[in-house]
Amino acid sequence: MKLTENQQRIFEELMERYPRLEAVRQPLLDAYQVMEDCYASGGKLLIAGNGGSCADAEHIVGELMKGFVKPRKLSEEMQERLKAADAGHGAKLAECLQGGLPAIALTGHPGLSTAFANDVDGEMSYAQQLMGYGVEGDVFLGISTSGNSKNVDYAVTAAKAKGMKVIGLTGKDGGRLGTRADAAVIVPEQETFKIQELHLPIYHAWCLMLEERFF
Repeated sequence: MKLTENQQRIFEELMERYPRLEAVRQPLLDAYQVMEDCYASGGKLLIAGNGGSCADAEHIVGELMKGFVKPRKLSEEMQERLKAADAGHGAKLAECLQGGLPAIALTGHPGLSTAFANDVDGEMSYAQQLMGYGVEGDVFLGISTSGNSKNVDYAVTAAKAKGMKVIGLTGKDGGRLGTRADAAVIVPEQETFKIQELHLPIYHAWCLMLEERFF
């Protein structure tokens, strides 16, 4: 994989600020490549986790679906299409809307997840959403500090059945997620909060690198 100069700068800054991550340098790059390939092919990212990792899933979507550090101005063609679609509000939309990288946090659909929990099995709600949203070429990013969250593990199975690639972001010994993911980043920490403290700069760097690549 060849990074651009700016992508390399982003990545090396991550390594400088968090030297413990040198131990997972190559897995970090491997996981990034899976996401870049997905977006280059027109796919989307589906993300899930529990507790703090649930919040991380939502955080990642926020960085990908709108401008992170770049304005991501829409193309002239799309601006004109917005204006043509509504003479009243189109110009304002053309000025304000931004380019996005499609990403869905499977954690943010309480109506669906509670219905599935009540009617079937709550631990399978992420897997059910992957059945609905996922298509071949998409990527599932599972976040689990232990790597053994059952609902994330079920989702991995569903993703693989749908022909999707799986990225695992975890810690400790990686758990099942570390062995099942196509690209697994197992940060070198044992305590949950310390694992989470390393997850955040990792996914920020990924989002910055993706933004640099596509915008």
